[in-house]
Amino acid sequence: MNLTVLADLPTKEGLTVKTEVTLLYHIQQDKIATILKEIGINYEATLIAPAFRSVVRDVSARFFAKDLHTAERANIENTIAKDLSNFIGSRGFVVESVLLKSIKLPDRLVEAIEAKLQAEQEAQRMQFVLEQEKLEAQRRIIEAQGISDAQKILAEGLNPMILQYQYIQAWRELAKSPNSKVIITDGQTPYSLNETQNAINPIIVPKKK
Repeated sequence: MNLTVLADLPTKEGLTVKTEVTLLYHIQQDKIATILKEIGINYEATLIAPAFRSVVRDVSARFFAKDLHTAERANIENTIAKDLSNFIGSRGFVVESVLLKSIKLPDRLVEAIEAKLQAEQEAQRMQFVLEQEKLEAQRRIIEAQGISDAQKILAEGLNPMILQYQYIQAWRELAKSPNSKVIITDGQTPYSLNETQNAINPIIVPKKK
């Protein structure tokens, strides 16, 4: 069964909101005889409707008008259902749910609520942008530190022993070449004599800075 009432609901800040509220309920089978005997066949008009209106007004007065227009609306519906159950549950009635419909807030209040929600969304967007910029800055710092560390390791690794090893490796590669070459060296930097071009070309090996 369902019962719909039109009500002017008071709010916590003293405003009045025009609302259509629907109650879904049913009667416990074993209490039907008792209800008809004690309350009568007009139990809805005699008990349910007055109790429903009273509870709806009492609960709405605990909330701000904006709550009827936001996610808090579900909490209001659940609170009404719970309070009404406490009032009529012992009489044999089971409250299934309460639905707030056709809520008519003052125009200026609607505009204020929408402006606030828009401002909150913009603030969340800006927070996301700032977080992304912060992460990008951290990435650049880590990248720069990695490059610096790599350069430091490379510079420290080019010691005389490493350079000498690189020279030897370069000479070995020249020895494998099928072309005829003459290698001239002072023990440090090797030079190759290109017999076809009659030119001396240095064999370049990176030196420690």
